[in-house]
Amino acid sequence: MSRDNDAQTGLVLLAFVMGAVTGAAAALLWAPTTGEETRRYLNERAREGRDRASDAAQRGREFVRQQREELATAVDRGRDVYERARERATGSTIDNATHLEDESPEGQA
Repeated sequence: MSRDNDAQTGLVLLAFVMGAVTGAAAALLWAPTTGEETRRYLNERAREGRDRASDAAQRGREFVRQQREELATAVDRGRDVYERARERATGSTIDNATHLEDESPEGQA
């Protein structure tokens, strides 16, 4: 179910980007500007696009780093809980075995 939603979101985003590119191309074709002005405009927009992409990539890297840290913390906590439970279970088993030995006829002899 989640994959279907992700796929639909991706398609909507792709359609939006394609529409924006098509609109920008149409605007450039019918714009009353010189070639030099158009090139300057395109260079500015390309620079802005690179900056936005760089910022998005940096945010993505930071998000991944943060999630990795949180996952490592959760794994460590889980490992600690497991070790404590295992120690308690092992201790209980040893205590019960000792108690049973003391109560057995052989232990009373």
